[in-house]
Amino acid sequence: MSGGSYGPHGPYGAAAKARWRGAGVVLAAALLVGTAPAGAAAATPAPAPTGGPDAPPPLTQTRPDVQRNGCLPPSDRPAPAPGWARAELRPEEAWPVSRGAGVTVAVVGSGVDAGAPALAGRLQLGPRLTGSGDAGRDCVGHGTFTAGLVAGRAGADGGSAGLAPDARVLAVAVTDDAGSTTPDLLGAGIRAAVDRGARVIAVVVPVPGPSDALSEAVGYAAAHRALVVAPVGPDARGAGSAAVFPASYPGVLAVASVGPGGAPAAVPEGRVDLAAPGEGVTGPGPGGGAFTASGPGCATAYVAGAAALLLALRPELTPEQLTRRLEATAYHPGTALPDRAVGYGTVDPVAAVTASWPTAAPAPAVAPVTVPPGPDRAGARRALAVAGGSAGLVLLVGLGGLTVRLGRRRAVGAGRALGRG
Repeated sequence: MSGGSYGPHGPYGAAAKARWRGAGVVLAAALLVGTAPAGAAAATPAPAPTGGPDAPPPLTQTRPDVQRNGCLPPSDRPAPAPGWARAELRPEEAWPVSRGAGVTVAVVGSGVDAGAPALAGRLQLGPRLTGSGDAGRDCVGHGTFTAGLVAGRAGADGGSAGLAPDARVLAVAVTDDAGSTTPDLLGAGIRAAVDRGARVIAVVVPVPGPSDALSEAVGYAAAHRALVVAPVGPDARGAGSAAVFPASYPGVLAVASVGPGGAPAAVPEGRVDLAAPGEGVTGPGPGGGAFTASGPGCATAYVAGAAALLLALRPELTPEQLTRRLEATAYHPGTALPDRAVGYGTVDPVAAVTASWPTAAPAPAVAPVTVPPGPDRAGARRALAVAGGSAGLVLLVGLGGLTVRLGRRRAVGAGRALGRG
């Protein structure tokens, strides 16, 4: 896309992103604007980068032909270095501050290849809740791919690394060999991830309908301070935009996909909280080699990686605080927030871990004031009463004496008057 809303100067373009890179602005902007979107125009799917004959082979979320063609074969193509998503997210600028160490991110999907070189030494196998084998078997390849976007390390070929290369990955397999699952299986997978200590749970395969088990599992994760991140739709290109689960549940961080230049891949029916690169991205697959994939499942992996960077830096953050921080530091579009297509914008892991944190200054401590006891006012009143009484008595005595003297003078004067008469 080169013009209109999706050009370099449109609300999703590079110029808009540059305006929002200032760390002092991004922290408050998303949380102070109104929440009613102005209404974004329906977006044409962003074109995924295409390659020549040496480009990595495509990988999909489901593999309907698995019974006929078997599991995904390994790729013999090295990853391009770097891919466009890596250039967009710039994780190497965040790594001096945080690399995700100490954080476990669960990838709830088709499993994660136990032999994936990009995750060597940091992959923990959880349960496989359906199908054959354990969680280290990934017939579709989608779980291995998204796990690499979360926490993969670059190989000797300099291929793309995940956002949080020191984080641990917990594989929880909830799909069959074709990549299909159910709401109840997703719910059981979320619970298993929580019970094994995951603080971030990337549910990379959505389902079209809800269930009590899935809803309760989302609440179980929140109660145990685990953030659930999920795509707003399936990865299949051209799929409908109907709301999916668990992204439609409150408390789940719902993620949409964008392509090069920030153009949204679609305008989904359900709620969107954040967006991330997801169209034509490269990553590892089962058996080695690089693959290319597209969709909000890939974007979900990048957001989960950004959350891991934050948690490694600030492990005390709650799921709600993690969400608000990622939203506040995102590249915001030039529309009312949340935008229908990208929510609060495209995730920016660098700003998330380096921008200034708002602080609430505590009220200044006030030293206690000791008031000395007042004077004995009762004693003062008694003294005053005594003094007043004494003064009154003196006054009365004085008046009495004056009266006697005046009486005597009158008597003397009267006697003299009689003597002259």
